[in-house]
Amino acid sequence: MGGPLVQVADVPDGAILLDARWSPQPPPALERYRAAHLPGARFVDLDTDLAAPPGAGGRHPLPTAAAFQAAMRRLGVGDGTPVVAYDDRDASVAGRLWWMLRHWGHRDVRVLDGGIAAWIRAGRPTESGDPVPVPPGDFTAGEPRDDLLTADEVPAFVRDGVLLDARLGPRFRGEVEPLDPVAGHIPGAVSAPTFDNSDADGLFLPPERLRERFLALGVSDDRPVAAYCGSGVTAAHEVIALELAGFAPRLYAGSWSDWITDPDRPVATGP
Repeated sequence: MGGPLVQVADVPDGAILLDARWSPQPPPALERYRAAHLPGARFVDLDTDLAAPPGAGGRHPLPTAAAFQAAMRRLGVGDGTPVVAYDDRDASVAGRLWWMLRHWGHRDVRVLDGGIAAWIRAGRPTESGDPVPVPPGDFTAGEPRDDLLTADEVPAFVRDGVLLDARLGPRFRGEVEPLDPVAGHIPGAVSAPTFDNSDADGLFLPPERLRERFLALGVSDDRPVAAYCGSGVTAAHEVIALELAGFAPRLYAGSWSDWITDPDRPVATGP
């Protein structure tokens, strides 16, 4: 299947297209889907299809394997069917879907580089309307990959590896916190805003530039690396960038919103 990305011109015929757009700001993602989506694309709801209800695991905790399998089957995803996930432009949400499908064993899933914005810039058609039922798929959530970092593993990981915080700098430093009740970052983490992995059009930077960036942040081939963000969504975008740069990252899916649910876990502020 190649790397984690696919360009507009290379979207394979017969691929299942999954529209994973989402934003905390209006309009709701479903309204965006209804207004325009890739022909035949199926709507994925971040809050219900890609996450369990908020709670001890954070704002977007991973669902159970069974719940995710059911969601993907409802969307027609099969074990042998190519899948292309997309969002508005920069894969900051579609990356979560990519990561989850791959985590539970799908072997042919990629993210559309540049999202629907790149599709439209290329002059490709869109369609409008509500989601329509599709024949169920046979995707089976198999044995998970060893690419998940848990909260209990974080302290030792920070001592031995590099933990990248994918949020914007002011949130990392604890200057602002618009979404979670506690501001700051995990002690020992390194600020690495994930949007710096993309250009002005939301396209990922070339692998050599990404590698230069991560090497400058202390990432190396002989140290483990992982990423987290606010709730484990945009950190998956960082995971894609790290893979493009030649590293093998893990994802702390619960991220900051999970870390702060335990008052005994330390919090750091500042640069």
